[in-house]
This record gives sequence, structure tokens and C-alpha cells, in this order.
Amino acid sequence: MAETTDTTTEVEETYEVNEQGVAYSSESAPSADAPARPATIAPGAATGRRKEAVARVRIVPGTGVWTVNGRTLDSYFPNKLHQQVVNEPFAALQLEGRFDVIARIHGGGITGQAGALRLGVARCLNAIDLDANRPTLKKAGLLTRDARVIERKKAGLKKARKAPQFSKR
Repeated sequence: MAETTDTTTEVEETYEVNEQGVAYSSESAPSADAPARPATIAPGAATGRRKEAVARVRIVPGTGVWTVNGRTLDSYFPNKLHQQVVNEPFAALQLEGRFDVIARIHGGGITGQAGALRLGVARCLNAIDLDANRPTLKKAGLLTRDARVIERKKAGLKKARKAPQFSKR
């Protein structure tokens, strides 16, 4: 009967301890020589819509300056939530600060305008580099036009569905 010998090579894991005393393994450290994703540097233009709002958006390579109706992003959308919504396409592609955005928005309210601007920016980025950007934007749901609009008022009702008070007698 033949004997088999197991030869296992053990990899010695090295642990580094940070100032809080937590040990981290350096086994799967990210490689420093991994190239950063090359960004396509080209201008783009698109239109985004949401509810009654329409945003005409142009993006050009730059430093991340937003101009919305001649104002900065902070003054046009003071709410941080709306600023975050508008910036989602850049965050999904890790392109924050690489493009200047010039937008003209009209119609609707603040939330509708933010949604329209988000769709316009996503369509611009999609048009710039279809092969690299489209799968990420599509998976994040940023290329889908939100078709929900206000339902029309019907005759005999107070609003779209609210009926006048019913009296039995």
C-alpha cells in the first residue's frame, strides 16, 4: 500500500495594528499599480424631465463647477438632499469634480427640477462614453425617466379621486 504525503505550503499572514489596537490583515491589500479608470474628456448635452420640470444640461471637462440658471448649485438647491440627488450620476461613476455642469431648468417644483437635472446629467455622461458609463448608470437606475405625473381632476369630484362628502339622508 502506497503512502501519500500531504505537502501544504502555509502562507504566513502579517497583521498590522492601528492606533485603536485593531489588527488588519495585509493579505488582500489593493495593488497600488492598478491604473485609475481613464476618463473620456469630451463635452456632452442632454435633456432631463421629471413631473413638469425640464432641464437642459451641458457638461464640459472642468473642475466640478455647477451653474444652474446662472446660480451656483448651493444657492439654487439649498437642501442637501436635492444636491445629493443631482450629484448621483457622478457619484455612481466616481467622476466627481471632473466636469463642469451648465443647466437651464424651468417648470415644476424643487424636487421635480432636481430629478430632471439628475436625468439630464446621467444622459450626458451616457452620451459621452456609451460603453464604459451605460452599464453602471443603467444598473443604478439613473437612465430611467420617472413617468409619474399629477393625475387630472375628474368632473364631479373635488380632486383627481377625492369625492364630495356623502350624505345618506
